[in-house]
Amino acid sequence: MFISIFDLFKIGIGPSSSHTMGAMVAANMFLDDIIHKPKEGERIRVTFYGSLAFTGKGHASDRAVILGLMGQKPDSINPDEMDIFINQMNKQKSVAGFFFDPDVDIVFDYGAALDTHPNGMIFSVLDKDGKEVISKAYFSIGGGFVIEEGQSPEKLAQEDCDICKKLPYPYQNSLELLSMAKKSGFTIAQVKMENEKIARLEKEIYTGINNIWQAMNDCIERGLKRKGVLPGSLNIKRRAADIKVQLDNEKGSNIQYAHICNEWLSVYAMAVNEENAAGGRVVTAPTNGAAGVIPAVLRYYFDFVPDAREEHISVFLLTAAAIGGIIKRNASISGAEVGCQGEVGSASAMAAAGLCAVMGGTNEQIENAAEIALEHHLGMTCDPVAGLVQVPCIERNGLGAVKAVTAASLALRGTGEHFVPLDSCIETMRQTGLDMRSRYKETSRGGLAVNVIEC
Repeated sequence: MFISIFDLFKIGIGPSSSHTMGAMVAANMFLDDIIHKPKEGERIRVTFYGSLAFTGKGHASDRAVILGLMGQKPDSINPDEMDIFINQMNKQKSVAGFFFDPDVDIVFDYGAALDTHPNGMIFSVLDKDGKEVISKAYFSIGGGFVIEEGQSPEKLAQEDCDICKKLPYPYQNSLELLSMAKKSGFTIAQVKMENEKIARLEKEIYTGINNIWQAMNDCIERGLKRKGVLPGSLNIKRRAADIKVQLDNEKGSNIQYAHICNEWLSVYAMAVNEENAAGGRVVTAPTNGAAGVIPAVLRYYFDFVPDAREEHISVFLLTAAAIGGIIKRNASISGAEVGCQGEVGSASAMAAAGLCAVMGGTNEQIENAAEIALEHHLGMTCDPVAGLVQVPCIERNGLGAVKAVTAASLALRGTGEHFVPLDSCIETMRQTGLDMRSRYKETSRGGLAVNVIEC
């Protein structure tokens, strides 16, 4: 299974890559299917299961489905126009010639999850008597990836594809990646680039990478300026803008502390995730819930590392994508599947690898940096209060960024030799996710979600 850098880093909207972007993509897929077939039935119904049911309202899954059925796409919709489309649907109550009343035809089923993945949804067409004439199941498996019923993640990972057969450097784990890099004399970023060139022109790849970073940095800048209260029942105030003002006022003063870089790392990450929580434009990195970690660390590189260079943007993101693809292939980046270790943990590992690479680390040191960052997120649960991607998600991205920089620093102080291989750490994350109770996997039925009073 070839996982491109543009699969892991996708421009979209908040607050969730799996619950919002994934639901919209599934609606796009269903709409495309029914409008190209002879009309059957009278009414569309959408039913959410598992994590999508329990936290779908907080993650705007219902809104995403409405927008998706109206033909809107995550990478092109203007976040400021979403309410216009929602209001239009609530008035017209129809789509593609079918009756569709969001208040009645979007169902949250709190029973058993569907078998393939915790993020399952079924789109149905009903006849005038309410009998189902078309039914299609979709699964949002993290990071905006959506599969149809019958396409299990395991099956997809094992299937050969035309691109996979042409890859000059096919690898399934970090051991194989290091081996191929050593034989070729390439860096991890160069290996990843050579594989990317099978599907796209080199110039197109660099343009796409720069667009990704531009979207990430734009998101940081928006988040550092905007104030107010985030949507939802928690009444959480945006903090990034106020913290930035404080940090700016302390520049050049005698009260700056040595750990000031950690505060900037945190505020960059929080700025992104406050934008995400507000439904703004973000980049999955590799998910929306963890969207702030990688932008924060790359921004830190430019703001705090001497001799930082613009051409290193591609090195950072290609290296991060190589590591993220291995994690996705062999474990998961879905909080509903393995908890937040798969989201912020994966993002921290990717960011640590990218930073290590642009600071001159060897391939072995890069792999070590990723392992250190991921290892110290193992077991982290996904327990969003009120099903909103706010508490603990926003601050958690800040801490994930700090861990990434620390992991890269530790790896650069070593030789690349280390006790725990990255592949073993990834497998441990997978096993831990399997053992973790569903209440701790993006259902808001455990952890902070049940021990914090909603105000």
